[in-house]
Amino acid sequence: MKGRGVLGLAALCTLLMASSFAAQAQAKSLKDQLAGTWTLVSQADIKKDGTKVAHFGANPVGLLIFDKKGHFSLMLVRADLPKFAGKSVGAGTADEYKAVMQGMVAQFGTYSVSDADKSFTTHVEGSWFPNLVGGNQKRTIGKLTADELTYQNATAATGESVEVVWKRAQ
Repeated sequence: MKGRGVLGLAALCTLLMASSFAAQAQAKSLKDQLAGTWTLVSQADIKKDGTKVAHFGANPVGLLIFDKKGHFSLMLVRADLPKFAGKSVGAGTADEYKAVMQGMVAQFGTYSVSDADKSFTTHVEGSWFPNLVGGNQKRTIGKLTADELTYQNATAATGESVEVVWKRAQ
């Protein structure tokens, strides 16, 4: 075989291998794509008129973890929560406790995924808000890449629809 033919064959093989790897990456299930640890970028309540309000302030912090066995843990916190004057969790005032309840979300449980409608549903086993325990919340995925996850939760505890943006933890 002549030099150009060998180079052409090598180029073709390389192209075929690259497209095979790309196809395998695209074939990953939604559950496999979600698995891992995510850090909060933003969260916004979506009002009935479509306006977005940053419920947890301008710089919220949070962590969302999906394991491959179907468990999740989620925590969102206002970065500007006031410290308790009493210096201990048992010495808070009514206003301090209220600020904490309104300035965070914490829950864990199991999750399931629907590849068909690009969504996942959490089953809450424990929560900072006891009314959620035993219930399910469906979240519709708007964007999912290797590094970014955006979803909407139409049944959030705030009573509003919520849009949340995460980035994969490094």
